[in-house]
This record gives sequence, structure tokens and C-alpha cells, in this order.
Amino acid sequence: MENSKEIGALVKLLDDPDQEIYEHVEKRLLEYGTEVVDFLENAWEHSLDTLLQERIENVVHKIQFRSVKEDLNLWYQSGAFDLMQGALAINRYQYPDLDEQKVIYQIEEIKSEIWLGLQYEMSSIEKIKLINHVFYNVYGFSGNTKNHHDPQNSYISQVLESKKGNQISLAIIYATLAQKLDIPVYGVNLPQHFILGYIDESKREEHEFGVLFYINAFNKGAIFGKHDVDQFLRQLNLDPLPGFYAPCSNVEIIRRIIRNLISAYENLGSKEKVDELKELQDILSLENL
Repeated sequence: MENSKEIGALVKLLDDPDQEIYEHVEKRLLEYGTEVVDFLENAWEHSLDTLLQERIENVVHKIQFRSVKEDLNLWYQSGAFDLMQGALAINRYQYPDLDEQKVIYQIEEIKSEIWLGLQYEMSSIEKIKLINHVFYNVYGFSGNTKNHHDPQNSYISQVLESKKGNQISLAIIYATLAQKLDIPVYGVNLPQHFILGYIDESKREEHEFGVLFYINAFNKGAIFGKHDVDQFLRQLNLDPLPGFYAPCSNVEIIRRIIRNLISAYENLGSKEKVDELKELQDILSLENL
């Protein structure tokens, strides 16, 4: 790399006691962006100086966080078509070295298993029962009821490893699997509970919003109807607004993941993470369109 000499010299100056010099060095390194991360990590490994290590960690985090913001903004501005890409951008906030190919491979593997059991003449309910069997029984996914507020429940890579997640992460994986198999399952932004709807646009006459039935990804894919949603909203003393029944946008789903993470990190007292997640929230704010 042509700039390796300059980068090497900058890294050496990171532990300069003069704050002004440090700030100048940090600014230059941030301008280089992700290409300096390997240099910095290598310097961290070879150093015994805690101040230098701390400063390196700080610069690396700033570079990686800026990269997440850029990715999320690009996803949003270009139409937010791929829900999984949005979820992976958030995943990189906590796991910057995320191996996306591994995540995609894990999802493809589950999809293939479902595909093997699919038959042309299956009804919509039979297709969902097949997904449920493979997802919950064969692969062992379940809702994390013991540690519901753990932030790990919101990171797709961790959910695929632990097989435990919250309502929204399980719903994202479930909907992604279904859509890859041309089964029209989409997220529904119900308050205090995120669910899925099986959508058939041609049935809008007899089914409101074209939703044939709802699916609870957190509870082993349980199938239920509109009257159950009505009852749930009555228990919460909420008006039955259309947005609680109809499929929501990918952006709304990613906003909800961020809200879950903010709440999880507030519980843990991680103020810095809460502030950074609020920056991610701002990227997806309506004014940004």
C-alpha cells in the first residue's frame, strides 16, 4: 500500500501526550477509513502501552461505526428492498468482522431443507406447517424467554448460532426463508409483539389487507386469526389501527430492531451504545427521505 509509511508514522504518534497532536493523528486516520484497520489492530497486538491500545480501539471503533452508518444509509436511500441486508448492517454495529457469507449459507441450508418437503398442491397452512417443522423441530429455533432483554437476541448472526432470538429476529429469519421459497410471509408491526402475516393480494375482498392468517415466529410459528389480534389490542387498550394488521415496510422492521437494542443497552447502562444507536435511528428517520 502506497500510504503504508504515512499510516505507520501516524500510528506511532497515537500515544503522543499532546492532545492536539493526538486529535490531528486521529483525524488523518479516520480520513483513511477501513483500510487502516488492519494496521491499527496489528499495532495494538504488538503494544504493551494501555494508552496506545485504548486510543487504537477508539479509532478502530469510530471507523467501523462510520462504515455501519454509511451502509445503513445506502440501504435506506436505495429503497431498503432486502430486509436481511438491513439486519446485517445493524449486526455489523456489534460484530464489525461479521462473515456475511456464513450467515447467507446458514439461511440457504435451512431453506433447502424446507424446499425438499414442499409440494405443489400444498395449501398455505400446509406450507407454514412445513416451515415450522423444519425451523423449530429440525433446527431447534425458539424464542429466548429466559433472557428476553439480552441485546444478542437482536443480532441475526448470534441468533443463527444460539438458535434463540426475540420476536423480531426470529420473524426476520422466518420471513426471509419463506420469501426465498416464494411463500408470501411479511412482517406485521404489532405493538409489544412483532408478528408475521401470510399475504394473498388476490384475497383482499374477503380478507382485510390480503392477510389470510397471522404467524407468531416467537411461539413456534403458531397460526392465528384477525380476531386474536383484535383481542390482543383490546387487552392493551389500543385502537385497532390499520398499521397493526397490515404488512409493514422493511425500514419499519429495522427501526424496531434498533429500538429493541436501545432498550436492551439502556437496561445495561451502556450510554455510549445507546447514543450511537440513536444515530442509526436518525438515519432511518422520515425526514431523511
